[in-house]
Amino acid sequence: MKVVTGVVGNDIHVVANRLIDLSLKARGYEVYNLGVNTHLEEFFDAVVETGAEVLMISSLNGEAEGWGREVKLLKSKYKNLDNVIMMIGGNLVVGSGNTEDIVARYKKYGFDLVCHQIDLNTGLDMLQSMIEERFPS
Repeated sequence: MKVVTGVVGNDIHVVANRLIDLSLKARGYEVYNLGVNTHLEEFFDAVVETGAEVLMISSLNGEAEGWGREVKLLKSKYKNLDNVIMMIGGNLVVGSGNTEDIVARYKKYGFDLVCHQIDLNTGLDMLQSMIEERFPS
């Protein structure tokens, strides 16, 4: 299973990005890590180029919302992304907010899986469950 990952926008949280990379590889994923300071279009281009089944975006500084609003629009511009799992995780807002509201908002933006302030292993377990549902053996 191929995963494109990285940190969106002006976020430079290198350590968290590296931990995500290592954790995905330890679980057997083929990882294409775009690093930090990545624009949304770069993620979508990489998904198309690699044929990835999962796009996993992270954000720790809360700026993801400004970038994430374009997911649905970009998804409609690119071909053959209907089965790609769109996932985002980390600290997804500046300030605080109700987690249920934040998750619902990001799902409206076009994300399938939203992990706001959830630990990495729990998020990866959630991803595995979604993969099993979407891509049954």
